[in-house]
Amino acid sequence: MGDILSWYRILFVPLVENAAIYPIMHFFDVGQGDAELVSFGDGTNILTDAGPSGPVILGALDSVLGSRDRSIDIIIISQPSASHFGGLQDIVDHYRVGAIVYNGRDAPPGVSAWPTLLEKISAKMIPLITLGEGDRLRIGTLGEVDILSPGRERAESQELGDTGIVQLVTTDKFRALFTADIGSGVENALVARYGMSLHADILKISHNGSKNSSGAAFLSAVSPHMAIIEVGAKNFYHQPSAETLIRIVSSTSARVFRTDEDGTVTVFRASDGILSAVAAR
Repeated sequence: MGDILSWYRILFVPLVENAAIYPIMHFFDVGQGDAELVSFGDGTNILTDAGPSGPVILGALDSVLGSRDRSIDIIIISQPSASHFGGLQDIVDHYRVGAIVYNGRDAPPGVSAWPTLLEKISAKMIPLITLGEGDRLRIGTLGEVDILSPGRERAESQELGDTGIVQLVTTDKFRALFTADIGSGVENALVARYGMSLHADILKISHNGSKNSSGAAFLSAVSPHMAIIEVGAKNFYHQPSAETLIRIVSSTSARVFRTDEDGTVTVFRASDGILSAVAAR
């Protein structure tokens, strides 16, 4: 993370201090896992997921927040998978956390890090809130986060990916859709329910680019300008799949970023109104 840290502090931190470009989104390079930070102009920070490793996500957060901002207002655990919550124990030890949101599900038996995390959250008296389809987080006058999934039935699915929190982040600058690890079944249900209102400027591609996600109908409905794939280099699963990459290209006109090749990707709307992205590599 040393190169990313230096790059951001020298080149990018002075830029983001110009409030004209807020809100700003960071899709962190945390290996085979997810971690996204949305920072609003009033200083509100919402972190979704924390990747599999504490030191890695701490380095990533420090690279953009620095030593001056040691607070995260809301942390959203999209699903209780180690690749999504693994770094959270270190975060709650090093940051002031306002509240943690999750889907109400426990990790599968044998994932010992999950009960340990819950104990730490309780010990630090951090509110743990269950949200699902139809719930909304308002960020003052700056934006809102709508939870599109899971509904009650989906939250009880035996397929953990089906339970993932899908969130539509709406600001005055852009819309972004975060999709956790949902598969094609949930995608199709979202298209049936929301149709073209799923449109978002930025799409976090589901499940590290799995071949079982990012169906053509879903991609067409979202119609993103940018598609971000958070995935580890040379991962065991050979993700992102060639099929998914082809579907993204054929179903959208999105510019595609992937953290295994581009590193951390930062997205904002520049003062000239153009939706822009800066990659760490």
